[in-house]
Amino acid sequence: MSSTVKTAVFWVVLICVAVLLWAVVKQTKTPKEQALTFSQFIHEVEQDRVKNVTITGNELRGTFSKDGGVLRTLIPVNYPDVFNILRQYKVDVEIKDSSSVNFVSILIQAIPFILLLAFWIFMMRQMQSGGNKALSFGKSRARLHSSQQKKVTFKDVAGVDEAKEELQEIIEFLREPQKFQKLGGRIPKGVLLIGSPGTGKTLLARAIAGEANVPFFSISGSDFVEMFVGVGASRVRDLFEQGKKNAPCIVFIDEIDAVGRHRGAGLGGGHDEREQTLNQLLVEMDGFESNEGVILVAATNRPDVLDPALLRPGRFDRRVVVDRPDLRGREQILKVHTKKTPLGDDVELNVIARGTPGFAGADLANLVNEAALLAARQNRKVITMADFELAKDKVMMGVERKSRVISDDEKKHTAYHEAGHAVVASLVAHADPLHKVSIIPRGMALGVTMQLPTQDKVDFTKEQAEARLTVLMGGRVADETFMSMKSAGASNDIEQATDLARRMVCEWGMSEMGPVSYGKREEQIFLGREIAQHRDYSETTAISIDQQVRALIEGGYSRAKKIIDDYREATILIAEALLEREVLDGNEVKTLINGGTLPVFKPLTPPHNPDQGQTVQQVIRPASGITPPPMAGPQPA
Repeated sequence: MSSTVKTAVFWVVLICVAVLLWAVVKQTKTPKEQALTFSQFIHEVEQDRVKNVTITGNELRGTFSKDGGVLRTLIPVNYPDVFNILRQYKVDVEIKDSSSVNFVSILIQAIPFILLLAFWIFMMRQMQSGGNKALSFGKSRARLHSSQQKKVTFKDVAGVDEAKEELQEIIEFLREPQKFQKLGGRIPKGVLLIGSPGTGKTLLARAIAGEANVPFFSISGSDFVEMFVGVGASRVRDLFEQGKKNAPCIVFIDEIDAVGRHRGAGLGGGHDEREQTLNQLLVEMDGFESNEGVILVAATNRPDVLDPALLRPGRFDRRVVVDRPDLRGREQILKVHTKKTPLGDDVELNVIARGTPGFAGADLANLVNEAALLAARQNRKVITMADFELAKDKVMMGVERKSRVISDDEKKHTAYHEAGHAVVASLVAHADPLHKVSIIPRGMALGVTMQLPTQDKVDFTKEQAEARLTVLMGGRVADETFMSMKSAGASNDIEQATDLARRMVCEWGMSEMGPVSYGKREEQIFLGREIAQHRDYSETTAISIDQQVRALIEGGYSRAKKIIDDYREATILIAEALLEREVLDGNEVKTLINGGTLPVFKPLTPPHNPDQGQTVQQVIRPASGITPPPMAGPQPA
């Protein structure tokens, strides 16, 4: 409905309401009518009580001469004696044409119907607008981004240079199609952005919208799915119809795995609503009807569950991997997020990038925001390096729980447990350098030991896995050696060690079982991730696997015990220093191991170690019976 029609309806309703109110007010001011029979009326006239009358057809209305009251009666048609009687008693008579229409009375009678019509029109408008859209649930919910909106360009995207190059070519094709068509090239029909959550897939799509001077439609994969069967397919058709009308254009579908999962693998059978939606999407992308000029850009973090027909050339011609940024990419992302942030002179973004391995773009944005909040809380005008260090610890390990009351015995136990991890991590071969060890309760952990490698890792060797097992066992060995006890505080260490050892045996072929993979994970497409593991080996092989897992863990335990026995005094010194300072960095731990002494303790902001770098590995001592959530950064894969 246009604005002109809506204005007209508004004024009609307003006039009707005004007339109705006027009629009601007039009726309240008019004296109450007295209905008389014809005989009673003649009697009143003969008694000289009637002042004047008005005759309209066979209806007669009059006024009493004494009190001004109103009377009403019906007179017979063609009854001449009435006029003689009225003339005889000198009653004023007014004759009105019965064919004249009383517009006001008709309008008053029609007002209820007019109001009902206006109410129906209003309800229809309400149902078609807002979140209901009861009469347009088959229409596409894609939003068209206009050129007046705030633009995001490729300058605002960092750390994914290869993906930007691939998408830049799409933009150039839309701007200069003749450049490619001269050589027989055709525009790609679809581009699939693949990457972990937070790596910037949606941001890249927004940058495409900002760079391309073409219409840009955006919609979520879940917007196609409704409780009504066939709605999803209808919305897909409507989406591509809008695209054809605005071609050349770009259509962006976020989280396409909501509708693009494998067909025939769900619980809904062959007529599942998602399958109908996917079938329509496949036809629209590459069917009998061509959709020239409509480029579909989709994003997902689960490419493994997408239907193969959706991924073939001709539909999604290109797959652009948006991976987690490397060291250089993290530094570029930090520069983008700190562009409008006042930084102190001591802030080195390269150091922060080396200390945040495995962080995606969203993680780094959150890190900068946390540092800004910490600085604002201290009423500072700039963000210092200490703010970034505190923010990094908060993001990686959780908030400090200073209010938690810990007994001296429990604090001592935690100190020796973390000291065991720290000593082993500093001395075992092939282990990542120790970055920091702390006994401050953070999140759900009582203590934490962090390791940072010196460079980005793309591989994982057997020696590194065995070193990881050794570090994990360092806490349990320290518990038994110095506290003469076995506590539940090492539960997370044991769980990580068991999982790592089993993967070494069953997936990576790093045991005496040979380079053989044991066990295949079963995955239900519509139920989520792996819910079971298919056992494709015999009972004898299962026993051998258990023996190899146990041997790997016991080997790590033996190596950790030998290191702690050889450096018993250093472990005690580290534990005592932790009880005094609560936090030690890698250099301070090395100083104590080498027999040196630490300077007098002065409570300052947590130190940072600019010489360390990359993938975070953490050994956490959780509270009894509690397994902490996974920390930021990649785990061994």
